[in-house]
Amino acid sequence: MIDGTWEPCPATRWEDAFLSGNGRHGAMVFGDPADDRVIVNHHTLVRPNGSEGLRAPELADRLGRLQDALLSGDTKAAEDFGAGGPLVWVQPFHPAFRTRVRRTRGLHEAVAGYRREVDFTTGEVTASYEAWRSGVFVSRADDVVVQHVTDPGLTADLVLDHVLPGAPARLAVGRSTVLTPDGARLALRVGYPGGEFGYTGVTVARVDGGRVLVAGEGIRIEGARSLTLTTRVVRGAGRPHLGELWAGLPGEDYAALLDRHRTPHRAAYGRASFTLRDAAPERELSGSELLRDPTSPALLERLFAAGRYHLLSASGMLPPRLTGLWTGDWDTAWSGAFTTNANLNLQVSSAAAAALPEVTEAHAALVQGQLADWQENARALFGARGIVAPSHTDGASGHTRHFQRAYPLHLWTAGADWLLQPLLENAEVTTGVPDSNLVDALVQAALFYEDFLSREDPDGRLAIVPSYSPENRPANASWGTVNATMDIAAARHALTTAAEHAPAHPSAGLWRSLAARLPEYLMNEDGALAEWAWPGLRETYDHRHLSHLYPVWPLDAINPYDTPELATAAHRALELRGSENDSAHGHLHQALIAARLRDASRVSAALGAVLGGDFFHDSLMSAHYPSRNVYNADAAHTLPAVVIESLVQSAPGRLVLLPAVPAACPAGELRGVRTRFGAHLDLRWSEDGATAVLRPTRDAVVDLRTGDGLALTETSAGNPTAPLELTAGVDRVLTLGPR
Repeated sequence: MIDGTWEPCPATRWEDAFLSGNGRHGAMVFGDPADDRVIVNHHTLVRPNGSEGLRAPELADRLGRLQDALLSGDTKAAEDFGAGGPLVWVQPFHPAFRTRVRRTRGLHEAVAGYRREVDFTTGEVTASYEAWRSGVFVSRADDVVVQHVTDPGLTADLVLDHVLPGAPARLAVGRSTVLTPDGARLALRVGYPGGEFGYTGVTVARVDGGRVLVAGEGIRIEGARSLTLTTRVVRGAGRPHLGELWAGLPGEDYAALLDRHRTPHRAAYGRASFTLRDAAPERELSGSELLRDPTSPALLERLFAAGRYHLLSASGMLPPRLTGLWTGDWDTAWSGAFTTNANLNLQVSSAAAAALPEVTEAHAALVQGQLADWQENARALFGARGIVAPSHTDGASGHTRHFQRAYPLHLWTAGADWLLQPLLENAEVTTGVPDSNLVDALVQAALFYEDFLSREDPDGRLAIVPSYSPENRPANASWGTVNATMDIAAARHALTTAAEHAPAHPSAGLWRSLAARLPEYLMNEDGALAEWAWPGLRETYDHRHLSHLYPVWPLDAINPYDTPELATAAHRALELRGSENDSAHGHLHQALIAARLRDASRVSAALGAVLGGDFFHDSLMSAHYPSRNVYNADAAHTLPAVVIESLVQSAPGRLVLLPAVPAACPAGELRGVRTRFGAHLDLRWSEDGATAVLRPTRDAVVDLRTGDGLALTETSAGNPTAPLELTAGVDRVLTLGPR
């Protein structure tokens, strides 16, 4: 099955629970007939840890001395800048509780007739065994978690259970249970230790037949035909009015609620698809069976579909966290934060091309909601106007809080440009013009550099100082230094992009001149693009981050077509890069850059490392490290982007077909891709050639490129060396000869 996955037994680990979500609420479904557990999550659930009121410390008055010291050769000068600031992790993301429908008989292993399944096209998770069936989805229409259990003569206990791994011992817990003519209303209030903040979960239980009794901390259902639960979570201070919360839950039956949800979910999920010719024989295997064969075409197919499904499900009021929208443990790694120096951008990297504007809208909500905090970071740390984004955020605050000698993330100034880039790509895909909110943010990014770029190198070019390349350091210097390549690329891109989209701004001319005075990229003694464009700094190659290749991906400022010498140097840097601790994001970041540099073998190797490294749980959600170590959404959400970039790349004036086809994809079909010049694209390819159908939504003139060894035929495209002229509303068919 391409658009779903299944298992022959219930989940015994929360990591293997099937997932559903609407971008606000998330559900993790175990599917156990004896103990039918659903862990409920919500994007707002972050536990106060003392960091919520922190602001960036006032360091700007020390900035000049630091710049003087670094430019004079003191390689450790930055180690004390910010030493008085706190190293406090952002508020950690945590689960709310689990609903439990407990019966008397168990089923803990695969048995004939049992099936647990998630349908990506609807977002519904089902499990069935004999006469018992459970269905769960998170409604996009009504913003509730909905569960329906059917079993003739159903007798079970229902409870809202807050006792999940890692839960603090001093949670203040209160319960309410009210019987109603058709079931009951349940509420669970949870207060965080030492404060007034907490959250409340409310559930309405509707029972068909039988009777309902108050029992223990929940209710007992006896002799029912079915049970329907609707659940919602709210976070805040004080005690919300339970009657109003219960009254706000929808009252329709399961089928009606599912039907109302299915329409928006299916419309979003169904916009794009990916199929491989050789996958058919294995498409009906369970996910766990496919994962045992990393070379299976059906596995890559299913992970592409699962990645789009999970990315869509995790994005709404906010984009995906490190764990998407799900966790079953209060001790979530790295606080379950939005980590912005690599992970978040990798996770949302397919949003524009894979036709998921919902993801970009969620990303925009995070950015727009924090711009005031980013302005405060710029002022306090650098004495500048404009914006500086933090390296971590819990979604509630955008203040910089991460001050550390070994990882001085407060020195990272490229974050705003990096985080605005997905929004620019979405604007290019849709209207071709950024909206006013995005233009305002681009101006703010440029204003920061207008103030910050005040120092010169010995040759009279601007120097970016202090500078930091996440999360690496030179082999012969400390972390904070001068002219990190990512910082140069971000500054140049921020200044020129703001000048392009705000040409009437009084500083537009100054921004262009500042961009022209930035240092050139440096090639080191190995012929590689250097990570720091500053004489004497030596490379540290074995590292999971590839920050210095930011101008290759996603910026496309270095590419094989316009800047071939720099592209060769960037490729050499990629060849020399290690994988350090085998983190999934490192492998797939390498794959994205390799695809831009037309290196199919390196794309294949990176995909092979992830598919063969035991990174995926049975849920098809991924882990940060091999052997399913640390639940993390990076691989799951980034994989669709790798597939698309290896088959189709676009820029506002360029289309590249089949630039780096992985060995695992000799033939197939990719449908519904959005290009950055405003056309929808369907692609079919094999060893015998390829056909691409373009459906432009606006006029465009495009430089058309193809992968090595491929040529456009004269009959389909006219002169294959001429620019491709597209007219809105007029389909264009391109045919490529055999490879």
